Amino acid sequence: MIGAGTYDPGTGAEDEPLAAGGYRTYEVFQRERVGESAPDLTPRQLIGDEMLTDPYPTLAKMREHSPCYRDWIGNRFWVTRYDDVTSVFADDANYRSRSARGWAGVPQYGRDLGSELPVLWARSNRIDAHLERIVERMIAELRDRPDLATAFAARLPLELWGAMLDLAGDDLAAFSGRLWRMRRSTGWDERSRIDGHRARAELEVSMGVLLEARRHDPGDDLISALATLELVGEPVTAADVVATIFESDDDTLHGGVANLWFQLLTNREQLAVVERAPRLAKQAWHEALRHSPPVHTAARFARHEVERFGRLIPDGALVACSAAAANRDPRVFADPDRFLVERPDLCQREPRGQYRADGLASGIAFGLGRPSVHPALPKERPRSSYAIVRDIAVTATRMLLDAHPGIRLADGASPKLRSLRLGEMYTCWELPVDLG
Repeated sequence: MIGAGTYDPGTGAEDEPLAAGGYRTYEVFQRERVGESAPDLTPRQLIGDEMLTDPYPTLAKMREHSPCYRDWIGNRFWVTRYDDVTSVFADDANYRSRSARGWAGVPQYGRDLGSELPVLWARSNRIDAHLERIVERMIAELRDRPDLATAFAARLPLELWGAMLDLAGDDLAAFSGRLWRMRRSTGWDERSRIDGHRARAELEVSMGVLLEARRHDPGDDLISALATLELVGEPVTAADVVATIFESDDDTLHGGVANLWFQLLTNREQLAVVERAPRLAKQAWHEALRHSPPVHTAARFARHEVERFGRLIPDGALVACSAAAANRDPRVFADPDRFLVERPDLCQREPRGQYRADGLASGIAFGLGRPSVHPALPKERPRSSYAIVRDIAVTATRMLLDAHPGIRLADGASPKLRSLRLGEMYTCWELPVDLG
């Protein structure tokens, strides 16, 4: 989803109404050439089917010929070069983000408490304690439904939610359905928005019951951590629990694992590299996030009139930062359209600054937020979201390779990457396999 997982730290005002531009901004803005475009590219292509199925050729035209492209139909500026994208995403002085609740039209709903240390510890500890058991069970059940997209990648974050919230069986199934419906309320489809609001109300009721129960009998799960938080002001409510869940990112884990296995299974020589050296599963994960990021775009809004990229960007203007285009920028990555597990020009550690560490660029993964300001291995706080999601994906991948060393695409299978709707996750939705 556009802007999924992005945030605006320290301002507390990311969801205030966007200010209208003043007279000068409007006049300069209107003097730009209407219809200005890159060669062989029109704004209408940005809402066409190719943006669902294979947006990379269109994005490459923008990146090479109009790196800050004025999209008149979408009323936004597309930024597509790696250095430009990372600079805008890191620039809180000039740009801000909307929360997931803001995109859903309920910006004041609940409080996102996901950054509170007890909540971070509960998430990290529960995942570490339950991950291998969950993956073992999922691998065993693949025999009944050997599809890595639906029975493995999509299921993994939901099973982890079950561990974090201490839910199982019908309760977890009901939670999973409501979570999916709620997340789709951030798009432009009005029916999905209404259905998502219903799901949010249903989830608030069920979380309210659990919250009260855990207040009286707390455990080590995430809801217990929320229930026992000591905050100044009002106590934690069910709406706070739902808001905290809503603002979390599942797309990067779900879509990233599916895309990783899509690339391995459709590039047999790269799968052989990881089979010979399972330690390279981590490098394969980093390369998958670079080559095929599931979250393609993050939205940033100008806080005031900004002059950048040879343009005057108006107050409140929407700037669409494209990870898909930036991650294949030939100025940064050699032969960027190839998926290469042992790519020498890709950073293999958690990125710092503008997505660089060790002098190398990292793949942009918007859903995981910007690089942590804390050490990569902090002593007094849990690992970052970037590190936790990486560890989950790498552990699951290695365990699957160990269990099924002969895994291959099923005969006749021709999987594809695509988004179901514009702005939603770009991933593989069906990946049938022969487990060997």
